Amino acid sequence: MKLTSQSLTDGQPIDGRYAFGVPAAEGHVALSSNINPHLAWSDVPEGTRSLVLICHDPDVPSRGDDVNQEGRTVPADLPRVDFFHWVLVDLDPSRGEIREGEFSNEVTARGKAGPSAPHATRQGINDYTGWFAGDADMAGDYYGYDGPCPPWNDAIPHHYVFTLYATDLTSLPIDGRFTGAQVRDAIAGHVRGSASLTVTYSLNPDVPA
Repeated sequence: MKLTSQSLTDGQPIDGRYAFGVPAAEGHVALSSNINPHLAWSDVPEGTRSLVLICHDPDVPSRGDDVNQEGRTVPADLPRVDFFHWVLVDLDPSRGEIREGEFSNEVTARGKAGPSAPHATRQGINDYTGWFAGDADMAGDYYGYDGPCPPWNDAIPHHYVFTLYATDLTSLPIDGRFTGAQVRDAIAGHVRGSASLTVTYSLNPDVPA
C-alpha cells in the first residue's frame, strides 16, 4: 500500500499554507489558509472495504506551563503526547485521492461542521476542540482537518503523521461525535494494511523545521 502527495514531501517541512498558524512579527502567530493537503493512494490490499485517515502530532507538550509564554521555552525533554489534527472515516478506496483544499480551505472559528463530510465520509473532532474549550471566541467542536500550530516557543520541531488505514469495514461502527482515539480502537483487528507520510513544522524562529 502506498500513500503519496503533491502537497507534502515525506520527511520535509510542511508549507505554511497547510497550517493553522504561521509565524508573525507581532503576536508570534497569525492564522493561515489551513488548506488540507492532497493525498493519493495505490496498491490497496485485497478485501479493503473502506479507508480511514488519521493525522496526528506526537510531539505536543504534556504540560502547558511554558506553552506560548513570553521569556520561557518549552523544554525539549518534556514528555510529549498525541494531538489529532484530522480524523476521516468511511473513505471509498476507489476514489484514489483527496484533492487539495477539498475538506478544508480556511480557519473556521468555533470549528467546521460535522461529522458528515464530502463523498459520504464522516469526520471526527480534532484536538483543537479541547485546546480552544476555554476561549469565548473560538470554543466549539472542531470537525475535520485543522493544520499545524505548535507552540511558538517550543524547543523542538513537531512531526505530523498522515496515516491511511485499509480496513475490512464497510462503515466504521462508531456514531455521532467521535475522536481519533476512539477510531483507533474501532479499527483494531480490522486493518489490512497502512501507509504514512510524516512532515515537520515549527513556529519557533530559532528552531528549524
